[in-house]
Amino acid sequence: MSTLPTTPALTAEYTRIVDDLTYHYDGVFSRETVQRAVEQARDTLGPVAKFPNFLPILTQRFARDQLLAAAQAEGKIATTVPEILFVCVHNAGRSQMAAALAKHLSAGKVHVRSAGSQPDQQVNPLTIQVLAERGIELTEAFPKPLTDDVVHAADVIITMGCGDACPIFPGKRYEDWEVIDPGAQPIEVVRAIRDDIQARVTTLLGQVLHHS
Repeated sequence: MSTLPTTPALTAEYTRIVDDLTYHYDGVFSRETVQRAVEQARDTLGPVAKFPNFLPILTQRFARDQLLAAAQAEGKIATTVPEILFVCVHNAGRSQMAAALAKHLSAGKVHVRSAGSQPDQQVNPLTIQVLAERGIELTEAFPKPLTDDVVHAADVIITMGCGDACPIFPGKRYEDWEVIDPGAQPIEVVRAIRDDIQARVTTLLGQVLHHS
């Protein structure tokens, strides 16, 4: 049995989230659009939420990012830095690693998102561990579903093992990286995957930042 509040009824907690995001996107999106984004985020994340108590905060983060991506895709908010999207199947290992490394190595010169074609319930613990060894904390990351808006908002889309799940839009740069899935791999293999991704990300950033 789902314990999620039924649409369109929102609990006080979700109403506050809608209030906050409506204020944040004042002049960009109507309250109705924000409420719909919050409901969709909650309904998307709810069935896979490992810790239901965290669902409101995850919903707020996911809805906020979906709204930002939609605003960028529609040209309502200008992007000032290149946008890179990393996609894998579960958004629990490879794409999380790539996004975290790109954010770390670019020092804010690019904006990074990650998503999964079939998002898992949580980020792979070894992924968190091997990034921590590089001084990168992945404390707030959670697997997120792939949406058209985040693809639309991206300048560069990097796919890793998700096949044809990623929609193809004209005018985008697509790359497919053949990287081993760290799921169920020993720590030594996960470290090797991290180093492989770091080398690829370093090359990519050199290209993206050189052209921007």
